[in-house]
Amino acid sequence: MRLPVLMLGAAVAASSAMAAPRGFTVEDMVKMERVGAPVLSPDATRVVYTVRTTDMDKNRGNTQLYLLDLRSPKAAPVRLTQADASSSEPTWSPKGDAIYFLSGRSGSSQVWRLPLAGGEAAKVTSLPLDVENFRLSPQGDRLALSVAVFRDCVDLACTKKRLDEQGKNKASGKVYDKLFVRHWDTWADGRTNVLYAAPIDTAGKVSAEPVALSGTLDGDVPSKPFGDNGEYHFSPDGKTVVFSARIAGKTEAWSTNFDVYTVPATGGEPKNLTADNLAWDTKAIYSPDGRTLAYLAMDKPTFEADRFHLVLVDVATGKKRTVADHWDRSIADYRWTPDSKTLLATADDIGQHPLFAIDAASGKVRKLTGNGYVSGFDVVKDTVVIAQANLASGAQLYQFKLGGSGEKATQLTNVNEAALADVKFGEYEQFSFAGANGETVYGHVMKPWDAKPGVKYPIAFLVHGGPQGSFGNSWSYRWNPQVYAGAGYATVFIDFHGSTGYGQKFTDSISGDWGGKPLEDLQKGLAAAVQKFPWLDREKSCALGASYGGFMMNWIEGHWSDGFKCIVNHDGVFDTRGMAYSTEELWFTEWESGGTYYDNPEAHEKFNPALFVKNWKTPMLVVQGDLDFRIPTAQGLGTFTALQRRGIPSKLLMFPDENHWVLKPANSVLWHHEVIGWLDTYLKK
Repeated sequence: MRLPVLMLGAAVAASSAMAAPRGFTVEDMVKMERVGAPVLSPDATRVVYTVRTTDMDKNRGNTQLYLLDLRSPKAAPVRLTQADASSSEPTWSPKGDAIYFLSGRSGSSQVWRLPLAGGEAAKVTSLPLDVENFRLSPQGDRLALSVAVFRDCVDLACTKKRLDEQGKNKASGKVYDKLFVRHWDTWADGRTNVLYAAPIDTAGKVSAEPVALSGTLDGDVPSKPFGDNGEYHFSPDGKTVVFSARIAGKTEAWSTNFDVYTVPATGGEPKNLTADNLAWDTKAIYSPDGRTLAYLAMDKPTFEADRFHLVLVDVATGKKRTVADHWDRSIADYRWTPDSKTLLATADDIGQHPLFAIDAASGKVRKLTGNGYVSGFDVVKDTVVIAQANLASGAQLYQFKLGGSGEKATQLTNVNEAALADVKFGEYEQFSFAGANGETVYGHVMKPWDAKPGVKYPIAFLVHGGPQGSFGNSWSYRWNPQVYAGAGYATVFIDFHGSTGYGQKFTDSISGDWGGKPLEDLQKGLAAAVQKFPWLDREKSCALGASYGGFMMNWIEGHWSDGFKCIVNHDGVFDTRGMAYSTEELWFTEWESGGTYYDNPEAHEKFNPALFVKNWKTPMLVVQGDLDFRIPTAQGLGTFTALQRRGIPSKLLMFPDENHWVLKPANSVLWHHEVIGWLDTYLKK
């Protein structure tokens, strides 16, 4: 079946309209199968990938591996693994005769090997601790793997013993003498992610004690909370491992100074290749010919949303050069092509997230795919497989050839086709307008699933977080406009000043101006949308946002108090002083507000929603995760207290078991029903 990689929202909606008697629901969304990143076989004839399903009874997801033969156009995917525990991180053996993967099926997370000729998967590692992530050497004779350990322990068994002893201790107190004391949703327990390497013996197992590769460095490899094996790689000859790490010390909570290190795969002292750059250096990858080392780098220390540009290092001489510096986009992920001449990369771009090709010699950049969001990709020989989504579809796999057009790719998967056969998605469209300073700003609108000509529809006005992020042409399992379209709402979402994909100057413009240009963009964007799309009912509109979007909900309460019938605020900043002294990643608040609070309190207070509570009057639903250490619980409680004290209609939805996001299926269903019910109360009843 051949389909273009991306289809217009109207085309998607029209194609499903013949068998579409209903709109999309949150129950549909949480039950959807989710396709992960593709991994091509060494001969490019097969692709392995993950599919996540949801078990509503167990209230959790389960991820397993699937294989697709690319030599047969009509080949059906073959499920490779099946267990109560998930399987992830599929990796091909060098000969293409087996798949290595990570699974907790034995009771702890270990590396497994599945022979494709037949037979059961066998454990490769049997370590006393969980393997967090891993990589297989190009020769297939060694693993690099990350394990969380106590640094003063001489071996892995020591860490295991200490954890067991801690579990028996009746005293629960913990003592800290430096930050981080907690990060994202977890209190520090004294362990660090250390990168190890271990040989695979002739029996196909790791039988020797792994050797620490990053053990002499006081930093997590990969980084917490979201680092993965993209932060370390083998050299093509398997003799060297390159990784990135940030030295912890006493400054970890306000530093973004990651560096790139190399170390012999058999162990040794890591060598710092980027000590001259005090900003972020990461994701180093050797070219297939071994002559060049690429990595991503930022220029501004302590700024997490600076532009990631590409640096190439001549392995023989150590000489560095920046590639495609004229291309004003921040690279999210990249791969070398097999000929070592080109790098494929993804980046936000005008509300899209395409795949690009960057010529290593000239720096010339060419876009390979059209509209939509490329969430994962792989390239072997001349074959490229991508995972791509848009506002009307979760990720699917597509295939095309290098030198060809990704816009004419072959669709390989069609998960959820049967489950969503009777669903009609809302049509969507991108638009632009003159925002703050007269600069061009972009946004999207989406119609309700059953929109009729000449009818106006109430508006769900969605504001993205970050703030350096984007609400573009992508698919989300948390903030998905199609859920609102399915409930009869039109949606409008604006990529205001500070959003990514419009050049670094545009992204930088929000720092120190949280309530300035972004609010102006939101006001002008909603007005422009209402003028351009007559089916939007401005008199019936509610605003919704999370994280920075939640901050903006509080800011709107004080500065656009007649703008909306209701507001939904999820994990939003209420008091910038409290935020400055209680959030975990201090570099974020300090960069955004021009320094520490004690050195520059005026800058922090300039856009403090707590100072303008006297202007509040719009009904608000407040949502807070109690495990959110990024925007701690006191922020949500402060918002709700202010609303209650002012006598403003309000509700608090508290999740004791969720972090900055709502991840558990049952909680997601509850969240959406409460949110849409709040909108219904003020816009439909």
